[in-house]
Amino acid sequence: MLSYRHAFHAGNHADVLKHFVEVELLRYLNQKEKAWWYIDTHAGAGAYELDRGYAAQNAEFESGIARIVDAPDLPPALGAYIDLVRRFNGPGALKHYPGSPWFAAELMREQDRMRLFELHPADADLLAENFEPLAKQLIVDRADGFKGLKAFLPPPPRRALVLIDPPYEVKSDYRTVVSTLQDALQRFATGTYAVWYPLLQRPECHELPRQLKELPAKSWLHVTLSVHKPALSGLGMHGSGLVVLNPPWTLADTLKQTMPWLVGKLAQDTHARYQLETGGAE
Repeated sequence: MLSYRHAFHAGNHADVLKHFVEVELLRYLNQKEKAWWYIDTHAGAGAYELDRGYAAQNAEFESGIARIVDAPDLPPALGAYIDLVRRFNGPGALKHYPGSPWFAAELMREQDRMRLFELHPADADLLAENFEPLAKQLIVDRADGFKGLKAFLPPPPRRALVLIDPPYEVKSDYRTVVSTLQDALQRFATGTYAVWYPLLQRPECHELPRQLKELPAKSWLHVTLSVHKPALSGLGMHGSGLVVLNPPWTLADTLKQTMPWLVGKLAQDTHARYQLETGGAE
């Protein structure tokens, strides 16, 4: 299905969690000089306008990034992520929000590479246009990232972050995430894989993290952020989660320091909360 456009949700609470973790994962890879690859299976357009177009219709960013971008009590661990959002906007008001590929591009060094998949034709064209100046370091592929991922694993430097965040428009996306990672771990067991998923009143959302934690990765981390009570109707997303396979050892402590603050800033009612758990080998 090709109806989903991430621009409607740009900068919301789910983006805050996802991109904060993404930045931390890439900063950890940058601690070594050896090259890394960033592979994004559902890259979107890569950049979004907040003051007009799709993002302005629901203005989800107002209950997300807008609540924290200028916070005077910002935890130090969130500083790198917020600095990148500010850099994308320049001086003045918050009018733009970067997508996952832009954060990676800003942290990418000369030796690093990006591989971006986007199936939606309009977003794929925007993605290629937005990152045309980096053409020597990246490939934009108008293709199904689930199917295309295997062609790039294992990456030549044997260091990579793979971000998987499909729209989950269809129930089969949940099964495909698991099967894609089963294959990916066979091809590249030491890679870091970050899987985003929505918190919905659907059994698939509860089953996915359990299934991911059972995959043969050396270790895993699971973090969720819920910003309000689930609707009685069962409709709508009340939060989101990330499962990171083979996470850096520093990530859990970073999240312990920041998630309580994020809950306080992004809460929409008294039911807001976070969950953090780890497992596997140390």
